[in-house]
Amino acid sequence: MTRTPIHTDKAPAAIGPYSQAIATEALLFTSGTIPIDPQTGKIPEGSIEDHAHLVFRNLTALAEAGGTSLAKAVKVTVFLTDIGNFQRVNGVYAQYFSAPYPARSAIQVAALPLGAAIEVEAIIAR
Repeated sequence: MTRTPIHTDKAPAAIGPYSQAIATEALLFTSGTIPIDPQTGKIPEGSIEDHAHLVFRNLTALAEAGGTSLAKAVKVTVFLTDIGNFQRVNGVYAQYFSAPYPARSAIQVAALPLGAAIEVEAIIAR
């Protein structure tokens, strides 16, 4: 199996020793993506919906850099620091995915990098 690192300036740079995404012949695996503006390298002010849109735009950029799209996502994992935001994030999520929807998990966590309120990772068919 070939593992090819994927990099794009249209998504935030890795903030540690990992790749933005890794492609195999059949699948693209994204790293967890938090709402970092790729232009500034910072998390902008905004609502959970604003942050969710930014995360999904960043995931879209990673998918495109890997030669695929979110339409081919097979598994998505959403990490939230407040599961009370689930319905608000779900409303944004529905704007980026359509039926047949990918399998998904949503998990509340104690904290996320850089104080983010949301992080999302995906496995996407190529």
